[in-house]
Amino acid sequence: MTDWMLKVEKLDKQFYLHAQQRLIPSTCAVDLELRPSQLLAITGPSGAGKSSLLKCIWRSYLPSGGRIWLRQADGQLLDLALATEQQMLTLRRTEIGFVTQFLHCLPRKSALDVVAQPLLDDGVAARLARDRAAELLTRLNMPAHLWNVAPATFSGGEQQRVNLARGLIRPARLLLLDEPTASLDPLSRDCAIALLRERKAAGTAMLAILHDPALVSALADGTVRVQAHSSPADAAQTGSANTQERQAA
Repeated sequence: MTDWMLKVEKLDKQFYLHAQQRLIPSTCAVDLELRPSQLLAITGPSGAGKSSLLKCIWRSYLPSGGRIWLRQADGQLLDLALATEQQMLTLRRTEIGFVTQFLHCLPRKSALDVVAQPLLDDGVAARLARDRAAELLTRLNMPAHLWNVAPATFSGGEQQRVNLARGLIRPARLLLLDEPTASLDPLSRDCAIALLRERKAAGTAMLAILHDPALVSALADGTVRVQAHSSPADAAQTGSANTQERQAA
């Protein structure tokens, strides 16, 4: 069996509200292993810390405890929980991608340029970057007359397609997805599923928050169920329930 690419051990994330002097538990004692060409679905109730788990791996959140081991392209192991900001910036350019739940971009930039921006940042020629952006927008069923319009004017589903295209335009060994198809119509969702399957087949490892059982069945090789808790004491009791299961064939 192929070695894991990502291994999370007893990951915790808590938030401290200084004004109220309260500790708010979020992600609690999560364990998982993820291999190349595998998609694990993160499931569980709202407030259980699913998005916090992805943000800890991306390191926009600093974990409160636990380990996040990444086997890098050169074979070296790095604990993302202890990685420097410079190391994370490099990994985001070269190895890790993130499709967030909501689109964030400059208000007057066109959809085509929003999608092309990661390649432009890598020094790819503007024409080639925009051609690749146009290809992805076409595959995600985005009408061409919207490509030169700012996404701030788009519907939720249109913004989500731009978000997906931007997240997929740069090759990534590890791809994090936060409800990537939640706002999509059935046709656009099928287009997104086809693209994600292609990335899996090419070797990309994916960790995705998914709520639709049909989508889990269509894409996931296994699941990691994250349980909700309401207090630090509850977190200690429910941590053992944050387990990984292999998807039934």
